Parts: sequence; structure tokens; C-alpha cells
Amino acid sequence: MRTAAPARGGSSARGGRAGDCLGDAWSGELYPRPASPASYKQGTGTIVSGATASKATEAALAAYPGGVVDRVMRLNNGEYEVHNIGVSWPHHIFVNQDFKVVGADS
Repeated sequence: MRTAAPARGGSSARGGRAGDCLGDAWSGELYPRPASPASYKQGTGTIVSGATASKATEAALAAYPGGVVDRVMRLNNGEYEVHNIGVSWPHHIFVNQDFKVVGADS
């Protein structure tokens, strides 16, 4: 399992809780949090490990610091679901084949 430094404080541009919008992980500007892929169905995918899992984990924790990743799944569409525990949101972080965060959900 990998952990990240504690999340930075702050709130979203919409006045929500910290984590509702992304900050410096998205070019220093605030954007609404991305959603899960339309084709995502919880419990699907194949567990991955090694360098692929490490790269997906690093990307996910850079965008959403403060959690602990206990597994990485390769989804049918080729993206990865990074399972993030120990935080209230997000529980699933979605990373594409280029290891860029493309979505998240609870």
C-alpha cells in the first residue's frame, strides 16, 4: 500500500468541502471534480501490479493526496481504477492509459 502526504486545506470555488474541486494538480486552476467513466461498473476489472500499478497510484495520489491505495484495477475500457481508502472522498480514482487522472467517485 502507498500513502501520500496529508491533503492541503481549502475549499472549492463553489463553496463546497475540500476535494470538491481540484487545485494545483490541474494546472494551478480550479476545475469541478471529474466524474467516473460512463461505462464504469463497480466490482469489474482485473487487478494489476508492478510498474503499471505504481504509475497509476502516483497519478491518483498527486491529484487527490491523503489517502491509501490498496489496489489498482484495469477496466474493460483500458483505464485504471485506483481504489483509495482512508479518505471520505474520492474512493475510486480513474486514470487513463497515459496515467492522467480522468475521473473520481465515491
